[in-house]
Amino acid sequence: MTTSQATTEPTRRHGFFHGLYTGTGAFEIVARRKLYFLVALALILISLAGIGIRGFTFGIDFAGGTRVEMPAGEVTAQQAEEVFTDVIGVAPTTVQIVGTGATASIQIRSETLEEPQIQAVQRGLFEAFEPRGADGEPDINAISIAKVSETWGGQVTEKAVLALIVFLVLVCVYIALRFEWHMAVAAIAAVILDLTVTAGVYAIVGFEVSPATIIGLLTILGYSLYDTVVVFDKVQENTSGVTSSLRRTYAEQANLGVNQTLMRSFNTSLISVLPIASLMIVAVWMLGVGTLKDLALVQLVGIVIGTYSSIFFATPLLVTLKERTPEIKEHTAAVAARRAGPAAPAVAEPVAASTDAPGARHESGAAQPPRRRGSAPAPGARPTGKRRR
Repeated sequence: MTTSQATTEPTRRHGFFHGLYTGTGAFEIVARRKLYFLVALALILISLAGIGIRGFTFGIDFAGGTRVEMPAGEVTAQQAEEVFTDVIGVAPTTVQIVGTGATASIQIRSETLEEPQIQAVQRGLFEAFEPRGADGEPDINAISIAKVSETWGGQVTEKAVLALIVFLVLVCVYIALRFEWHMAVAAIAAVILDLTVTAGVYAIVGFEVSPATIIGLLTILGYSLYDTVVVFDKVQENTSGVTSSLRRTYAEQANLGVNQTLMRSFNTSLISVLPIASLMIVAVWMLGVGTLKDLALVQLVGIVIGTYSSIFFATPLLVTLKERTPEIKEHTAAVAARRAGPAAPAVAEPVAASTDAPGARHESGAAQPPRRRGSAPAPGARPTGKRRR
């Protein structure tokens, strides 16, 4: 192929998925960190607004109250709610059908009822629907009523908060010892982002906060930190000894590390989201299991926001913190100065054609200095080698 053909051939350009798969640093994530910081800030503000305006819908395990459960049969949730309200004059907090087929049951949750009210509700529901017991005959004992004290929910909340604090402290210490304290700060900030956004989505959607919600929340914290630590490990590998060379800055090496883990992070998130989405479809829409709904939602939101924070928030924040240190700041300035370089020398004017004899004179009469052996010939000079026949 000739030179002209090579220059006219179009350059092959790789697409989005090629850069994602190879991890060659094609995506400028760190360079666009201001945009991702603004996105994170917007998510935090929306979440805080949702929590402040709508608040949380605490389940009976946290708020306390009375739970009434009976076989569903042909009864609808609306019919059960109407009978409950007519009997005691107070509307229930929630009424839902749990399960399908012969195992379906109606769960009614309300504020704490006194004993006379409990007996009136049980008798009213039995007279209206005549639920059947295990022997297939109408049985008033098929309607179970239980009181749940808010003290138990408070104890669960205190233990969950304590577990969260201990978890964050231990993780911060581990990352600081394993990597450095800048990475520990960035990782904890990413976890706080995950917690805030997940809590905000829960408040906006209005799902009930149950013990399953707390379990799911602690689960996604582990996932988010795992993903962040994997990215930081690659970043540390790429930035090790970066100040000894002026080829790339710390930010560029960190961006390369994020690119090299993009495909792995996306694959892990996709594989994690698929079974959770299946859980929501099967458990909630088909089986009507409310507890699984709470667990699936918190895990789904947590994995999505955890993937975002580990890639687009934690590492850019790490670079921002590192660039404030004198060593990285000086190195970044040195790389920029090296790339700017000194001013390019002016191009010499072309000289007149000269003879091939060393020491020959120019047209002006000045003697031309002999050309050194191995140097490039002057423009217009004749070849001195013998031509092959």
